[in-house]
Formats: sequence, C-alpha cells, structure tokens
Amino acid sequence: MQNWIPRILTGMALILGAHAAAQPAGAQTFNVIYTFTGGADGANPFANLLLNGSLLYGTTSGGGAKNAGTVFEVNTTTKAETVLHSFAGGKTDGAVPIGGLIRNATGNLYGTTSSGGAHGFGTVYKIPAGGGFTLLHSFAGPPSEGSGPAGTLVLDDAGNIYGTTYAGGDTTGWGTVFELTSAGTYMTGQSFSPDGALPRAGLALVNGSLYGTTYGGGAHAFAGTIYEVEVTTALYTFTGGADGAQPLGAVISDGQGNLYGTTTAGGNASFGSGNGVVYSFNITSGKLTVLHTFTGADGSSPGSSLVRDTLGNLYGTTMTGGASGHGTVFELSSSGTLTTLYSFTGGADGGDPVAGLVLDSSGNLWGVASGGGSGHGTVFEIVPAI
Repeated sequence: MQNWIPRILTGMALILGAHAAAQPAGAQTFNVIYTFTGGADGANPFANLLLNGSLLYGTTSGGGAKNAGTVFEVNTTTKAETVLHSFAGGKTDGAVPIGGLIRNATGNLYGTTSSGGAHGFGTVYKIPAGGGFTLLHSFAGPPSEGSGPAGTLVLDDAGNIYGTTYAGGDTTGWGTVFELTSAGTYMTGQSFSPDGALPRAGLALVNGSLYGTTYGGGAHAFAGTIYEVEVTTALYTFTGGADGAQPLGAVISDGQGNLYGTTTAGGNASFGSGNGVVYSFNITSGKLTVLHTFTGADGSSPGSSLVRDTLGNLYGTTMTGGASGHGTVFELSSSGTLTTLYSFTGGADGGDPVAGLVLDSSGNLWGVASGGGSGHGTVFEIVPAI
C-alpha cells in the first residue's frame, strides 16, 4: 500500500490541467498574498491554512531545501514567508506533507507527513513554539499500523491527538484511525473495511465523538462513506449517484447534530463522471441532504472541507471547473444559493485549489491554490464587499 502517494499525486496532477484564462465576476476583492517559487520556500500546498492573528501557517507537499516539502508561515501584513521547517525525508524526518497543521494553547504546531520516517510510511511531528522540529512518531505500516497520513490532525482538550492514515492497518490495508496521547503513546484505533476504505480526510471532534469520511469502501465499493470512530458500521454510504461519491475533505459540525461536507464526484452523473456535491448529514436520523450539485460551470470536484459562518453560510473550493476550468471559491448561503466568489485562471492568481478555506472574524477568506502562480501555487485572500 505504500505506493498510494504517487498515485494520489498523479491523479491530482491530471486534474490540474491547463485551461484558458478568464476573469471571474464578483464584488469582493481577490488578492494574492504570496507566490511559491518551487525552491527553498516550498511548492504545491494541498492543505488548509491555519490562522493565528496576522500569521498564516501551512505546509507544501514539495519544494524546500531537499524538495521534500515544508512547514511555512506567511505574515498577512507584510506578505513575507518564513520556512519553519524543510523536510529532508529519511529515517529521522518526514517527507511530502499533504495534511495541514493544528496548534495547541502554548503555540506548538503539529502535523503529519505522508512518507519518510523510520519505516518510510510517514510521520507525526511537532514544530515547537520557540522553533525547531520534533519527530513524534514514525508509522510502521501494515499490519500493525497505518501508512500515508494525509488528513489534518485534531486535538482534544486533554492534549491527545487523533488522525487518519490513507492506507495500512490490518491485512486489508484500507487505512486506520490513530491516537497519539499527550504522554506520547501511539495507538491504532481501528482499521477500515467494511465501514469504508482509504480515509484521505482528517477527523471532526463533536461532543466527544470523532467523525470522518472515506474516499472509498462501504456498500458501494468506490463511493465512500461517512463514519463514526469506534462504530463498526458506516453511518452513511454514498451511492455514487445524486448523493455524490468519493469525499476527500473532512466534515464540519454546526453544533446541532448536523455534519457538512463535499464529494469530489457524483451528483449530476455517476461516480467519476459527476461534478460533485455539497451535503449535510444528520447524525441522529442518518439522513443525507444534497445542498448543491455542481455542474462544472459553477465548479467541479470539491475536494476540501468547508467553513461555516455565524449565519450558516458555507464556503469552500473546487479543484476544477469555473470560468477557466482551474477551480473556484464558492459561497453556499443558508437558503441554498451558490455564489461563485472567484474563478481561478491558472495564471498569476493560482489555480486548482485542493485545500479549503479559513474565515477570520472580519469575514475575510484565506486559502492556498496548489497550482498557478509561478507554477507552484499561491496563498490568497478574498475580502468581502463592504
């Protein structure tokens, strides 16, 4: 299962094809905050940003001193980028970070790499608040542990860390949920199948329970699931039809028993032929409701998690589609109206965003595009109309 990394990145590269440029409509303002060069500063960010004050933190899957990816910081005021760590691969470091970062109350950052470490199956690491790098765990791979963590971690109030691995685990090799306790003890929580397979997304912690999505598996083998950790049957299996298929992004909660997410396929056509959907899922009733079906012109293949404002509006990105075919930023109102806030051209503005967005208290949206710019992606901001 170790070879999943090039397969996933190759698939993304096929999605991130070249299209004609077009300027999107909209009253809001779009700004490029930083353009990656592909050198020491990093290349091709795939994960959501983390915002703390005027600082944005993130990861790039490539670039850096050893071309194995970076952890970076961008100052939103000065637009300066600082590399906090360049991954080197090998047994004492990681490589190819696809997941994002979390931050604890004392300012330490935590993340994963999809490869590298003592066994080559990926790592969990810490960037201490004062600088430096600490390798917390190297995944051993199947059959005892997972391999290829790609989702962003989640932290509970006691300092325990939870995450997923895309592959590995028991003999089926369909991925795992894991816990790294505050004392540093690693535990594999569960291995997937039949409740799903290939959890690309991270987890959502809701009232003490953990929820997530799998890219495949379930009753319809290639459609994916919504699951609750430690519940052996999937909460919902996508059919690949109107309800969507193959979710890559994590779910979010509204605090009232509803989860929200996206699927990369399905919706207006079956499986890979569809443009994907935005959905809500009620945990108690088990009912899934499609909130929006993408057509291509309004975006296609949303692979990210969503962010929700205090009015119930949802914001996200699509990897392709839109005016130029290079993806979009969208808003889905609480009443169900979708507005394309920006269509990427694939040029200097960036293109093909895999990651979702972060929303600040002023209503500004921040994100990364995995392509475009100088060819290695950008950090961008969308300022709402006054």
